[in-house]
Amino acid sequence: MYVSYIKPLIDFVAALVLLILFSPILLLVYFLVFVVSGRNPIFLQVRPGYKGKPFTIVKFKTMTDEKDAIGVLLAEEKRLTALGKFIRKTSIDELPQLINVLKGDISLVGPRPLVMRYLPRYNSKQLRRHDVKPGITGWAQVNGRDAISWDKKFELDIYYVDHISFGLDLKILFKTIFNVLMGKDESPVSAEIMEEWFGNEK
Repeated sequence: MYVSYIKPLIDFVAALVLLILFSPILLLVYFLVFVVSGRNPIFLQVRPGYKGKPFTIVKFKTMTDEKDAIGVLLAEEKRLTALGKFIRKTSIDELPQLINVLKGDISLVGPRPLVMRYLPRYNSKQLRRHDVKPGITGWAQVNGRDAISWDKKFELDIYYVDHISFGLDLKILFKTIFNVLMGKDESPVSAEIMEEWFGNEK
């Protein structure tokens, strides 16, 4: 009942209200990213959603499109801007995903949507993270974020799938707000670019 009806309704109403409330911030960041990068400030990427179904995630760009002398993109750590570091640190880059919540692609709370190339690397247990909609924030994000190992992240994701409830979602949302305001669980400087996960290909 909660997962099928109540949670989607809460997601839609909350996303709509939050988009209205945060619209001044969204417009300001859109302008600032445009000034810094000189390009479209919106980052679009296909990610796996519920049951692995692809959808296009919407985020603010945090990196430039700088290339070397032969036209190859520079390493990600060299393209991450000072503004990009700030909006990642404060999670502002995630706010446009409220549009994905409105569309029903993702939920406010759920396992973070990773990248399509990881799908064939999951074992059967890890694949269960796609038994629910992905989310803007999740149980792994409020229990270590990028400071924990991939195995621990997947363990926490599966815990969420097995224990999903209104109470747990509320707890995750409050912990997310607290962590952002207090600057907890930030990515270390050396890990601002997420490490590749090779999973079962190792």
